[in-house]
Amino acid sequence: MYDYPVVEAIQSILPLCDEVVVAVGNSEDDTLALIKSIDSPKIRIIETVWDDNFRTGGRVLAMETDKAFAAISPDSDWAFYIQGDEVVHEQYHATIRNAMQEYKDNPQVDGLLFQYKHFYGSYDYVGDSFRWYRREIRIVRNRKDIYSYRDAQGFRKGDDQKLRVKLIDAYIYHYGWVRDPRAMQGKQISFNKLYFSDEWVDKNVPKQEEFDYSGVDALALFDGTHPAVMQERISHLNWKFDYDLSYRHYRLKDKLKIMFYKLTGHRIGEYRNYKII
Repeated sequence: MYDYPVVEAIQSILPLCDEVVVAVGNSEDDTLALIKSIDSPKIRIIETVWDDNFRTGGRVLAMETDKAFAAISPDSDWAFYIQGDEVVHEQYHATIRNAMQEYKDNPQVDGLLFQYKHFYGSYDYVGDSFRWYRREIRIVRNRKDIYSYRDAQGFRKGDDQKLRVKLIDAYIYHYGWVRDPRAMQGKQISFNKLYFSDEWVDKNVPKQEEFDYSGVDALALFDGTHPAVMQERISHLNWKFDYDLSYRHYRLKDKLKIMFYKLTGHRIGEYRNYKII
């Protein structure tokens, strides 16, 4: 309904997986048919029912993630978690595969940490400020003490312990902020309802036909290539987004953080739901 690249997300990790478990909720659109249309014997669909009682804080997203995680074959060593607006470029497949093999028998490594490129407005621009998270765990050991954390952005284990991870030289391409402005506005309303009450959404999410992309603080021009599975979608781009790269709308505290980062390589206040080893 809101033009998520969910098919491309699944296709991008198929070469790295023995099976792909897809949890499909009881939606009113054609998501289930869309997943079934992917021509691969590796895909196994589990149909779920979302519990709206756990909307607050996006907890329901983690619960749905755990359902898919629990359905993974017990003889699998690793689990690759991908969200419906995330895609892996094929140029990183070898790096990812080698890392899974290298750390497979090392019990000290709970997971693998990926770097991120966050696209915004169109496929030509990426976020260039500290508002964007730069790393997340996307591969975890297939252990039952590991679970999705908070709103499914990361993972924890046991009694609320952070996972010990290895940072690898591979990126997740996040396309959550690239879609037709009308679809983007609808997505904002729907997504916020996974965190807040209907009353809060009605009061705080602007009522407009199209999303206003101008509210970003800073972007950079993307000079790489997109994953092969994204090429057809990109060719059908039907809106225009231009951005003045000289525009930098940083608050004072953001400017100070940037200065400190350039001097030390450390991001003040960065949220890290993991321990790099």
